[in-house]
Parts: sequence; C-alpha cells; structure tokens
Amino acid sequence: MARQGVGHLVVIDDDCFAEQDLDRQIMSAERSLGQPKVTVAARRTREINSAITVTTCRERLTRENARRLLNGAQVVADGLDNLPSRFAVEQACRELGIPYVYGTIAGFSGQLMTIFAQDTGLSSIYGPCNALSERGIETATGNPAATPAMIAALQVQEVIKIITGIGTPTHNQILLVDASQGTADRIELTKQSKWHQL
Repeated sequence: MARQGVGHLVVIDDDCFAEQDLDRQIMSAERSLGQPKVTVAARRTREINSAITVTTCRERLTRENARRLLNGAQVVADGLDNLPSRFAVEQACRELGIPYVYGTIAGFSGQLMTIFAQDTGLSSIYGPCNALSERGIETATGNPAATPAMIAALQVQEVIKIITGIGTPTHNQILLVDASQGTADRIELTKQSKWHQL
C-alpha cells in the first residue's frame, strides 16, 4: 500500500517479532527480532514512501476496542491469524460502515473476500461466530513463505479498488487460491452458504 501511494496507514498490533515470524512475515528480519511489529512496519513504510503518514497502535485488537481502533478508516485489511479476531473486526467494520478485506492462509492455500456492511460475510463461510476454533488446518500444514505474500498482494489490490473505484471488489463471493495446484476459484456466497475449508 505504501508503494501504491496510500496516504495514511494505521498499523495495529501488540506483538514483537520472534524467530517464528522470519519464515512468513515480510517485515521481519533478524535485526528486528524483539522489536514491536508496529514500529518496524512504520519505519519500513517510511523508507518506501516518506510522504505517507503512519499511525501505530501497539495494542491487541479485541471485540471491546475494535470500534475505537478502526473508527475513521476508509477501508480495513486484516493480517490476523485467528477467526475470533476476524469476527471482531468484521463486526466493528459493519457497525462503522467500513469495507473489510478479509484474507487467510493455510499451507499453500489462501482465501480472500471483501465484506461490506450489508454482506453476510464470514458467517456465510464459517457459520455463527460462537464456538469457533482459534486455529485451523495451518497448524498441521504450516505456511510456506510465499503464501502470506500472495494473499497480502491480493488484499492490497482489493484496498486499491475500493479507494480508487477502479475494478470490482470480491464481495459476496470468496476467492480461493491454491498455489500447490496453481488454481484460483471463486465461490458465490449467499445467506445460506456455509463453506469451510481452511
């Protein structure tokens, strides 16, 4: 998004970089181990484009603070690693009327969907948000380094489509990408849809 010239980025995370981040998180490097992720992300963003304003929130996003942290955003893209947090983001975005670009990964596969306030959203894939597991199949498959970058790039494209009005966001459908097979598929979602793979 910095390279695309998005003028103001808000980065929210309460974690510090650790060794297990080196294989998949693009901002991580050996020199950044132990440093707050938001600090490293802000510094790297400014190195790419010094005209960008970066606001950092070193705070864990929860159902209780999501509306406060996301208020004022034009669009939200997640880099989360669990479903309960994604449902919290979706609910806050719905209440605030902010488009939410959801992306998730597991092994060589990933999913992408943009959710607008009127869309059914995550419940059309996972069902109700109660009793969701924190982790999915990625605990067995791991996540190759290219998979998060692949889905993140698609998320950036969704953000740019929303900001510029160019192109059609992927909403009321889910984009499924499987790098192991070199395939990309779309599934149309309805209020009755309950599709779950990752």
